[in-house]
Amino acid sequence: MGAAAMVGLSVALGATDVASLANSASSSAAPAGAVAAAAGKPFVMVIRHEPASAPVAGKQQAATNSEPASEATAAVPCATGPGQRAIEESLAELRSFGAVTVNGRQSPGDCLAIRAFQHRFGIEPAQGQADATTADVASRIAASSSPQRLQRCDPGPGVTACVDLTLQTAWVMRDGAVVAGPTVVRTGFRGHATPAGVYRINKRADREWSDPYEVWLPFWQRFVGGIGFHETTTYLHDATRGSHGCVNLLHRDAVQMWDQLSVGATVHTFGRRPGT
Repeated sequence: MGAAAMVGLSVALGATDVASLANSASSSAAPAGAVAAAAGKPFVMVIRHEPASAPVAGKQQAATNSEPASEATAAVPCATGPGQRAIEESLAELRSFGAVTVNGRQSPGDCLAIRAFQHRFGIEPAQGQADATTADVASRIAASSSPQRLQRCDPGPGVTACVDLTLQTAWVMRDGAVVAGPTVVRTGFRGHATPAGVYRINKRADREWSDPYEVWLPFWQRFVGGIGFHETTTYLHDATRGSHGCVNLLHRDAVQMWDQLSVGATVHTFGRRPGT
């Protein structure tokens, strides 16, 4: 994957698919979870490294989640849901996922745009449903994309990785311009909150082993203590989960962060995850 920023995903589907969507009437909605307190061990301690030739666990599944919608799934029904208008407003502001009509009612065009957004940000199922999870993610991405929010990172010259702990989003800036993101992340849960501050990448490995938690950490980039960026090993949008301080990323975003950052790059984390 190249180093260019990727916030949008274009979806091109035929007239037959749109007609099928217009004739559909069922919907699927999933309530947003609440951040739960959990007991756990201290921050991740990375002690072993394997070479780049080793396969990355979960990579194939994560890559599949980010693929554009296929014709086989284009006719999945999607109707107006509880997050319809909020999603329409966010996607209209982003203007990167197709045309939407901001009226609080699902249309074939809205459905395709919502499905494209869900595929881009790993929301399951990606069927165009206007559910609470999609509304929440869309709102956070739209808010993080505003010039005012981007500048809260206070980037200087060179490369800065920005992590908005409050919105649970991240992006990369180079000489003041956004070159990756904003995208969604998941940081530390209650008792293990990711600390706010300014740090630097001090170690990188395409695949590291976490000894305390016995799990591989793909595209590992450490910036303070045992805390770093890495690809998530679980469903990112499960709000009952959290890391032990690390910044969890979708596969495509972990790769993009890897491409953009290097040892010595600045990391600025600011705000605080709700509930921590």
